[in-house]
Amino acid sequence: MGTEVIVINGGSSSGKTGIVRCLQSILPHPWISLGVDDLIERLPPALVGTTAGISFGPAGEVVVGEQWGPLETAWTTGVAAMARAGARVVIDDVFLGGRASQERLRGHLAGLEVLWVGVRCSPEAAAAREIARGDRTPGMAARQAEVAHQGVVYDVEVDTTHAESLDCARIIARHVR
Repeated sequence: MGTEVIVINGGSSSGKTGIVRCLQSILPHPWISLGVDDLIERLPPALVGTTAGISFGPAGEVVVGEQWGPLETAWTTGVAAMARAGARVVIDDVFLGGRASQERLRGHLAGLEVLWVGVRCSPEAAAAREIARGDRTPGMAARQAEVAHQGVVYDVEVDTTHAESLDCARIIARHVR
């Protein structure tokens, strides 16, 4: 059948979104991009920045509350349903729980052909990008640069520390069936 889902995991400011945009341009079929940032942007304002939903600490830590889990599960179930219905989907994520996050997502994607991609970036380069962007909590990029990859198993990895998004996308595209 071929690749139905591409999961791109990496820390904040690692270059995932740029790679996804390039993949959408170079892959021969349409791919829908959905990610954890999309979920956060669509949450009710009462759940962002609160202990009930998701909040961001002063040192870049991400804190999820009791209402986050059920909403994330519903979101992921919906994304998987789109893929099962025939849409090719790229998931742009940050595995804050490392292997446990991957296993949780793997459960939702069971039965689908998934390409697991790790996007690495040095903590220093990610932190510099974070500052340049100006729309992230300071410290988040450096904090997540390694944590997101702990215990995660990939089909392909790229490093954006010195590579451009398009070059990384081309590497990933060679693994899409």
